[in-house]
Amino acid sequence: MDRVMKLTSERAVVVFTLSSDCMCHTVERLFSDQLGVNALVHELDQDPRGKEMERALLKMLGRGPSVPAVFIGGKLIGGTNKVMSLHLGGELVPMLKNAGALWL
Repeated sequence: MDRVMKLTSERAVVVFTLSSDCMCHTVERLFSDQLGVNALVHELDQDPRGKEMERALLKMLGRGPSVPAVFIGGKLIGGTNKVMSLHLGGELVPMLKNAGALWL
């Protein structure tokens, strides 16, 4: 869990993903293409300690799936459903602005 927390402190938005997961890809595209956010995307299946980090994320989320796991301003936001819900409800952009990820 220490590695997860270290990585989440490195950028305003951090997304933990699996390279082959379509929902991870969807969340990545939302941030980069639609919102213009330069998120740190960490692909767990490309990290030698990825399985350990995935277990830590699952523990933090409280239920599966463990990816994508989105952190904004160092705070765990959740997965795809939570991110999309915040976006559609107009709450995601203000959150990103507060974290310094957007300057609109």
